Amino acid sequence: MRLKDKVSIITGGSQGIGEATAKKLGEHGSKVVIADINEEIGLQTVEKLRSNDIDVIFVKTDVSNEQSVKSLIKETVEHFGGVDSLVNNAAATMRKSVIDTSLEEWKKVIDVNLTGTFLCSKYAIPEISKRGGGAIVNMASWHAYRTITRFAAYAASKGGMTALTRQMALDCGPLNIRVNAVCPSTVDTPMLYETFKSLPDPEDAFEQTLAFQPLGRIASAEDIANACLFLISDESTYVSGHSLMVDGGTFNKVARPLMFD
Repeated sequence: MRLKDKVSIITGGSQGIGEATAKKLGEHGSKVVIADINEEIGLQTVEKLRSNDIDVIFVKTDVSNEQSVKSLIKETVEHFGGVDSLVNNAAATMRKSVIDTSLEEWKKVIDVNLTGTFLCSKYAIPEISKRGGGAIVNMASWHAYRTITRFAAYAASKGGMTALTRQMALDCGPLNIRVNAVCPSTVDTPMLYETFKSLPDPEDAFEQTLAFQPLGRIASAEDIANACLFLISDESTYVSGHSLMVDGGTFNKVARPLMFD
C-alpha cells in the first residue's frame, strides 16, 4: 500500500498503459481518476477496477481543451478532496512524414500529447502543492531520442514532453513536486496493433518487432505501470527531471526492423 489515501489522475486511462497504471496505483492504495475522451470504454474500465476494490471514478476529458481540463481537476477535488499525482498518458499517434502530414493532423498530435501535458500539469500543480507535494509522470517515448521513418508529429511531441519534463522539474522542485518521464518503446497495447494494421503485412511486422527485442518479448502495459508506480511512490523521493527508458534494452541497438524502412 505504497500510495494509501493518495489521489492519482491518469489521463488516457481507459485502456493500454493508462488502464494498467490506474490498476497498479489503485492496488497500492491510491484513489484513482480515469480521465479519457472515450466514455464507453472508460466506464467499462471503471467497473473492472471497482471489482478489484479500487476506489475509482471516470471523468470524460479532452486533454487538449482547457475548459475540459479545468473541469477534470475541479471534479477530482470535489470527489476526492485533492490531487497527489498526475500521469500524463493520453496520446495520439500518426505514422506520416513531414511532407505527408497536414497541418490539422500535426495539430491533433501536438495538441493531445504536448499541449495536453501542459494543460493537465498547469491545473494539477496548484492542487498537488496544496497537499504538500507529490509527483507528475509524463508518458513520453523513446521516439524522443531515437525514432524511425514517418513519425514526424509523434516524435516531435514526445521530444517536447521530455524537454518540458526537465523544465517542470526545476519550477516544481520548490513545491516538493517531482516531475519525471517514462519512455517506453514497443508496448503490447491497442495502439501498437493499430500501427501494425497500417502496414502491408501486419503479421510479419509483429514478428520482426518481436525479434528485435533484446529480452525476447514485447513490453506489457504492466511493465510501464510498474515504472510509473516507482516514480510516484516515496521510493523515488530524490528522482526528478529524469526520463526513464523502459524499453528492454532496445535503445542500445543501432537499427530497426526492415518493415519501418
